[in-house]
Amino acid sequence: MRQDRKERRGEAVELLGFWTVAGAITLGVALMLILALRRNTDSTEEPADFDRRVYRDQLREIERDQARGIIAEDEAQRLRSEVARRLLDTDRIGAAQAAEPPLKSGPNPIFAVAIVAVALAAGFGVYSYLGQPAYPDLPIKTRIAMAEERRDSRPSQAEAEAALPAQTPLQAIDPEFLKLVEKLRETVIARPDDLQGHQLLARNEANLGNFGAAQRAQGRVIELKGADAEPRDLLLRATLMVQATGGMVSPEAERLFLTVLQQDPNEETGLFFMGILNMQVGRYDVAFRFWRKLLDVATPQSPWLPEVRGRIESLADAAGVRFELPSAAPALGGPSAADVEAAAGMSAEDRDTMIRGMVEGLNDRLATEGGTAAEWARLIVALANLGEGDRARAILTEAQNTFAGRDADLETIAVAARQAGLTP
Repeated sequence: MRQDRKERRGEAVELLGFWTVAGAITLGVALMLILALRRNTDSTEEPADFDRRVYRDQLREIERDQARGIIAEDEAQRLRSEVARRLLDTDRIGAAQAAEPPLKSGPNPIFAVAIVAVALAAGFGVYSYLGQPAYPDLPIKTRIAMAEERRDSRPSQAEAEAALPAQTPLQAIDPEFLKLVEKLRETVIARPDDLQGHQLLARNEANLGNFGAAQRAQGRVIELKGADAEPRDLLLRATLMVQATGGMVSPEAERLFLTVLQQDPNEETGLFFMGILNMQVGRYDVAFRFWRKLLDVATPQSPWLPEVRGRIESLADAAGVRFELPSAAPALGGPSAADVEAAAGMSAEDRDTMIRGMVEGLNDRLATEGGTAAEWARLIVALANLGEGDRARAILTEAQNTFAGRDADLETIAVAARQAGLTP
C-alpha cells in the first residue's frame, strides 16, 4: 500500500513537471506571437519620415565620399540630384497622406490576444485527448531493448498452441476420408519409424486443419530423415507451426527459418516469415530489410509477393525508411489461347515465324526493361531450340553478369543452360 502511494506521488510529480514546462513554453510562444502582432501598432514613425531619414543619410555619405576623393565632382553632383529628387517625391507623398484621415495600423490587440488564446486552447485540448503526458520518452535504444524483450518472452510453440481456443471442425468432410486418416494415425503409432506414414499424416492433418498435429508429424519426418532432411522439409514444418499458432512465429519456427536462410539467403518463405516475426516484436527496421530483399529475389509467381507489395510501404513508414515501391515485374509472356488456336492452322513456316516473333519480343523487352531470372532462362532455352546456339550463349553470359551474387537466380539460369545443352 505504501509503495503504491509512493508510486502515485512520483507519477503526480512527473505530471506536474511536464505541465509546468509545457505551460512555460506555451506562455513564451504566446508572448512572442502577441509582440509580433503588435509590432506595427507600437511603431510611431511614419513611412515617409523613415524614407526622409534614409535619403538625408545618403546625402551626407555622398559629401564624405567626395571629400575623400572616392568619387569625382560630376559623379557626386549626379548622385546628389538623384537623391534630392527622391526626397522631393517623399515630401509630396507625405503631404498627401497627411491630408487623409488617419488609419489604424496593425491589428487590434484584443483580437490578437483572442487568436493566440484560441490556438493555445485548441492545442491543449487536442493533446489532452491524444497525448500521454506521463508516458516516458522512448529513444531508439530503449525501443530496441523492448523489442528484444518481447522476442525473448514469446511463448513456446506448445504454449502458443495450447493458448488458442478450440478449433471449429471443418464442414462437409467425407466420412470415409476421416476414417482413412484415423487408420493412418493408428498406423504411425504402431510403426513410429514409418517415414512415408508420417509424411502422409502431416499432409492429411493439414488438409483437415489440424495444424498442430500436422507440424508434429512433420517434425517426426525430419527426425527420421536425419542428415538427409532437405530445406523444404524444414520450411514445411515451420509454416505449419505458424499456422498452428494462429500466425505467431514461435522460437522453434524462427530457428527453422534461420537454418534454411543460412543455407539459402534468398529463400522466399524464410524471408517472408522473418519479416513477420520482426513486425510482431516491434523491429520494423529489421522486418523491412527482410521484405525488401524478398522483393528483389522473388519470382512473379511467388505466393508471398502480393502481400509484401501491399504492405511494404506502410512497413517502411513504421521503420522510418524512405521507400518507393518499384513497379511490378511483368508476367512471363506466352501464347494465349487464341495464339495456340491460330498456330494450329498455320503452315510450318508461318508457325516458325510466329514463334520467332514472340522470342524476339521477349529478347527486346529484356534488353530494354530487364526482367526476372525465369524470363532470361526462358529466352535462353527458346533460342537454343530455334538452333541459335551462339545467341543463346551470349544471352547466358549476359544473364550471369546481370544476376551475379544472387545464387537462387543464378541457379535458375544454370538449369536453363543445362536444359538448352549449353553446359554439361
